[in-house]
Amino acid sequence: MELFATNSKDRCEELRDLSVVNLIVSIFIVVGMLISYLPQHARIIKRGTSEGISPYFVLLGTTSATSAFANILLLPKSRQDVACCKELDSFHCIAGLLGIAQLGVQWICFSFIFVLFLVFFRYDTADVDLEDVPEEAAPRWQTALLVASLTLLHGLAVIVVTGILSTVAKEYLPTWANFLGVMAAFLAAVQYIPQIWTTYHLKHVGSLSIPMMCIQTPGGFVFAGSLFARLGWAGWSSWGIFVLTATMQGILLCLAVYYEVRAHKAREAPPKTPPPASYAEVYSESPADVRTDLQAALDRQDAESVSESSPLLRPTRTGESERNYQTNRD
Repeated sequence: MELFATNSKDRCEELRDLSVVNLIVSIFIVVGMLISYLPQHARIIKRGTSEGISPYFVLLGTTSATSAFANILLLPKSRQDVACCKELDSFHCIAGLLGIAQLGVQWICFSFIFVLFLVFFRYDTADVDLEDVPEEAAPRWQTALLVASLTLLHGLAVIVVTGILSTVAKEYLPTWANFLGVMAAFLAAVQYIPQIWTTYHLKHVGSLSIPMMCIQTPGGFVFAGSLFARLGWAGWSSWGIFVLTATMQGILLCLAVYYEVRAHKAREAPPKTPPPASYAEVYSESPADVRTDLQAALDRQDAESVSESSPLLRPTRTGESERNYQTNRD
């Protein structure tokens, strides 16, 4: 396969003349990027749910990482770096490919978030209080299926088109690479919009990891600077992605920190005692109850008046009284 074949001797000499500073920065970025994603992976697994993470954030992030990785693989300088590994020793070859490895690590780590999102998608079996998840905020399983399908179709399309161009139309590979870079930049630019909306709507971070964003936001600008130093202005489609991503992620980070601080203050605040009930609240009755009580009181008064007006001795007939009197005399 001659996808990365090139005869550029100058590029190989540049890689052989290794810059220690660039090497240290590149290694630091690769390791830091790997570490930065671990809190997000751990938080989803620990909570047992992907609640709080927008499915469209996962879709846009995964497709953006795929496009960015394919973009840097197809750039002329990257193809020269791979081809120079035939002439360089292992150390200089690995050092020259660290820029590609950076995007490769990002693609692998975000793809793992995509997998965890699908595995821990169901909220009803998760270790989370469902009362904290608004019904309208919980995505349906059809949404997860749509995200999975579009992500896999995008990756398959990138592989197929790249394979066809590298076989029958190699002169279009740089154009295809720039197209993938523009696509990655656009997806990265809008990637955080659905997540910002979801976090604002839920008013809490959910399974979104604040430590991950604390590491990645400044790291994104450093990473963009590293790619700019290696690719120059010609690689704008690669390092421009991370300038946009770091800016949008910084906005999301500020929003997440605000809601987390507010939730912490609410947990630490002493519970509020309810105010004492007023006389009207204690003795207030419904109109129906008042009418019933009034009727019962009137019935009791009528019964008492009847009993008071009745004679103590039952009245008898006159004949019976005289007969009893005559009997007593005899």
